[in-house]
Amino acid sequence: MKEDTLSYIRDNKEITFEQKIRLVIILSLPTILAQVSSIIMQYIDASMVGRLGAGCSASIGLVSTTTWLLGSLASAPSLGFSIQVAQLVGAKKFNRARRVFLQSFGIVLLISIIIGAAGAMISWGLPAWLGGEESIQKDATMYFLITSLSMPALGFNRLGTRMLQSCGNTRTPGILNSMNCLLDVIFNFIFIFSWHGFGFGLGVMGAALGTTAAEIVTTIIMFYVLMFRTPMLSKGYGTDSDEKAGLATIKKSFVLSLPVTFENVVMFGAMITITRIVAPLGVVAVAANAFAITAESLCYMPAYGIEEAATALVGQSIGAGRGKLALSFGRISVAFGMGIMAFTGLLMFIFAPFMIGILTPDPVVRELGVTILRIEAFAEPLYGASIVVTGVLRGAGDTLVSSLMNFFSLWAVRVVLSFLLVGSYGLVGVWIAMAAELCFRGAIFLERMERKKWLKKL
Repeated sequence: MKEDTLSYIRDNKEITFEQKIRLVIILSLPTILAQVSSIIMQYIDASMVGRLGAGCSASIGLVSTTTWLLGSLASAPSLGFSIQVAQLVGAKKFNRARRVFLQSFGIVLLISIIIGAAGAMISWGLPAWLGGEESIQKDATMYFLITSLSMPALGFNRLGTRMLQSCGNTRTPGILNSMNCLLDVIFNFIFIFSWHGFGFGLGVMGAALGTTAAEIVTTIIMFYVLMFRTPMLSKGYGTDSDEKAGLATIKKSFVLSLPVTFENVVMFGAMITITRIVAPLGVVAVAANAFAITAESLCYMPAYGIEEAATALVGQSIGAGRGKLALSFGRISVAFGMGIMAFTGLLMFIFAPFMIGILTPDPVVRELGVTILRIEAFAEPLYGASIVVTGVLRGAGDTLVSSLMNFFSLWAVRVVLSFLLVGSYGLVGVWIAMAAELCFRGAIFLERMERKKWLKKL
């Protein structure tokens, strides 16, 4: 049913409302399950490190936002190429799509190596600059150094995931990324602990090595599927002219990716700034902040799965010249995302003590983590709206305006409010600022989608 309905987009056939809903759900579910699996495994990882003490957890939490920034920069180029592939598949230009796919290899490899090298260079001074206590700086440095050197594997993993999704295949990356999480736990156990002579007992450094090993194994399998098991990207599948992908393709990729790169710098730059605000509050606050971020991610990761489906569906609809269909897929996806996150937000509020309790045995860290997590629960539906609308806009190639909107929301609302509230309310004030900003961001993204200016790109 999924493949048949996707072909309706390319063949300009009518798609009923029920078919649209089913297609959004069918494409979203594998990615949602992969995202949820990822977070469950992150829970286990965080719990493993948490058993080593609050200091070890704080050392990872201190550099986590900078790690996410590097990862987003390494994977950003793949977005521009995957958007083109989705639109070319929608236009049934399969040979051209294959050329774009092959061209993306070198660009992603080059940029991820540069990003990784830059991260390695700053790793020795980063923990001190972020304001971390001296007792956690060594572990934080080693964790960030190893993670930085793994950027090529992360960049290729994201490229493979996006390319498969652009072809309408969300099941395979969903399965593989779920497998990645399982491997992550196995390798982490081996590298972090030493139990009766089994394992390396490397602590925090072992957590970084375990994650890197799992990423490499998963990426190798994913590219085998792309190269040999994906017909739309196989040589001879299409009937369109087999034209080469030249500099114009690279230029278009950067035009599409640069706003998203800017958006990631803005987003994670704001998070790094907030980390500096939180760090002087002490190890307990840094650890509680890190655990709450991990716990909250279980709530919002399903929306990222729906975002990926929205990008593929809108991209193919735009490629087929069907603007009304793109808008319809966008609205259905956003409604689905907001509904899912309203439900997960409610669960997060109710089960906050259990969610934080899994991650740390420290009662002081637990109490603070539960408080801030429940504050965030009220913002989840509108946060979901901003995530899924971003996917809709990206599918249409409209990446610049959403990046500017994120810039204004994060820096003018979240960072400013955090500075104003941290003095009186500590970490609680920072999370109040975060919840207020997420509600504001969701509202402006919904307004952007309904104004429909992104459809004028047709």
